[in-house]
Amino acid sequence: AAGLAAAAGVIAAGSDGTPERRVLLALLAGAWGLRLAIYLFVDRVRRGEEDGRYRRLREFWGARASVNFFLFFQAQALFIVGFAVPFVGVAANPVPGLGPWDWLAIVVWTVAVAGEWMADRQLARFRADPANRGKTCRTGLWRVSRHPNYFFEWVHWWAYVLLAAGSPLWGLTLLGPGLMLLFLFKVTGIPHTEQQALASRGEDYRRYQQTTSAFFPWFPREAAR
Repeated sequence: AAGLAAAAGVIAAGSDGTPERRVLLALLAGAWGLRLAIYLFVDRVRRGEEDGRYRRLREFWGARASVNFFLFFQAQALFIVGFAVPFVGVAANPVPGLGPWDWLAIVVWTVAVAGEWMADRQLARFRADPANRGKTCRTGLWRVSRHPNYFFEWVHWWAYVLLAAGSPLWGLTLLGPGLMLLFLFKVTGIPHTEQQALASRGEDYRRYQQTTSAFFPWFPREAAR
């Protein structure tokens, strides 16, 4: 997250697009990256607990875990390069001044970052209560989506698609939401998170899967009997 924020700043500074939009890109991507980096540091590093997804991979890989993790994180580094590509499309936008698409982008970015922050906070408060150990969070945004934090992270990338409206490199920005969707559904997102949840919460999480949308927020369903 911090690396992508830095990449956005470098790309914005070294491009020829409209200055106001390049500054906006650096501010939005910087604020997003800083918030996410702080959250990950507090939630993962400071607590001193290994991410459950990685713990399961370590157990699955066994003796080859070190080598496989090295290759795994190298592959993730390539994803990071891919996620920086949309910033090039925004920074190259020559449309003068800030127009309706830019203001809409700010609204989308604000809703997405606020939604992700709210989802993270709701989950943290739920986990902080010892009475909830072994239970699944079903409050707030977690009532309408099993992964609201992932959903709003994906929405956030559409802000850069809007910021690049009019750019000759606009198509590059579609790589952001596209890669994020691939990452969430096929790499380290939803599948591994749900495997870990089923292993730790069992039947309670299965009932949650039956009633709650996996990604897009929607009204809860009735559980199968």
